[in-house]
Amino acid sequence: MKLPGQDAIARQADEHLVTHRVKLPRKVVEHPFRQVARRVFMALSLLVATSLIVYADHDGYNDNSDGSIDLLDALYYATVTLSTTGYGDITPVSDAARLTNILVITPMRVLFLIILVGTTLEVLTERTREEWRLNRWRSTLRDHTVVIGFGTKGRSAIQTVCATGLKKEQVVVVDPSSKVIDAATADGYAGIIGDATRSDVLMRAEVHRARKIIIATQRDDTAVLVTLTARQLNKGAKIVAAVREEENAPLLKQSGADAVITSASAAGRLLGLSVLSPAAGMVMEDLIQQGSGLDIIERPVIKAEVGKRPKETDDLVVSVVRGHRVLGYDDAAVGTLQLTDRLITIVRATPGSQIAPDVRPLPHS
Repeated sequence: MKLPGQDAIARQADEHLVTHRVKLPRKVVEHPFRQVARRVFMALSLLVATSLIVYADHDGYNDNSDGSIDLLDALYYATVTLSTTGYGDITPVSDAARLTNILVITPMRVLFLIILVGTTLEVLTERTREEWRLNRWRSTLRDHTVVIGFGTKGRSAIQTVCATGLKKEQVVVVDPSSKVIDAATADGYAGIIGDATRSDVLMRAEVHRARKIIIATQRDDTAVLVTLTARQLNKGAKIVAAVREEENAPLLKQSGADAVITSASAAGRLLGLSVLSPAAGMVMEDLIQQGSGLDIIERPVIKAEVGKRPKETDDLVVSVVRGHRVLGYDDAAVGTLQLTDRLITIVRATPGSQIAPDVRPLPHS
């Protein structure tokens, strides 16, 4: 296997030693910065308005230092008054000034405090709500799908799975890039920012409770480490990994992956098939695009099909899954279908069609 040196791996690990955190999808009505800026503007507007009101009636106020009120004194008085500090060095002395304080400045002081306290309460409430959502999410997350890497491969893989009926709430994305996780949460998936080769990051993604794990990292050596860590944390999950080089596929299987997809070779074979037969290439591309045209699905054998041969079923059967063996439709070992068999069939995609759930993952060979 082609692996970079230990120094390169160490540098990559250092780059990913950031505080990992969980991000749940949410609909943001207004950007937090805009909310804070709007409230600061309102508070400053109240401060300026109070200063102008005091300065307009400066003859009704007395300053203990020099007896007169200028614009700076008015701004000072408004600041200490709205903040409820109240040093008492500047006081209203006329009836008009005192009446203005009662009817105008006091309500403005209350409004000023509401703005400040409201901002603090909203921040605390938001944190409490987010913590509650996170705890509830962790307590209810079971049999979900974890996607390691949300690049082109990971995004396409999860879109294919979700097209068959998997809810977005049952998907957790793990990626070291905060921008990538932001994109994932914007699409409705929960996200974990962190290095997936670390067991504590995978534990935050509840990998030990996951049913399926998709590993779509950018590097083959990273995929090996993630597979080893994920298999150690979850012995029963179905792990599917992608690698660039075909020579690294056996190592992924030895590390615990149930299936390994060689992205470079698969693309190359599809290119070669399209050159030899453009129509066959179009059919293959249609098959791998879930939800449109023809779909290849796995489903259990129904009672009406027990005892029949694969060719005698209503669907176009490609293979029969028996135990941990995948047999061709024309394999003599198939004989007749059994109730415990599962069929790989080609069907016409419809808006309501879904892949039958994989209730029992295939054992390791």
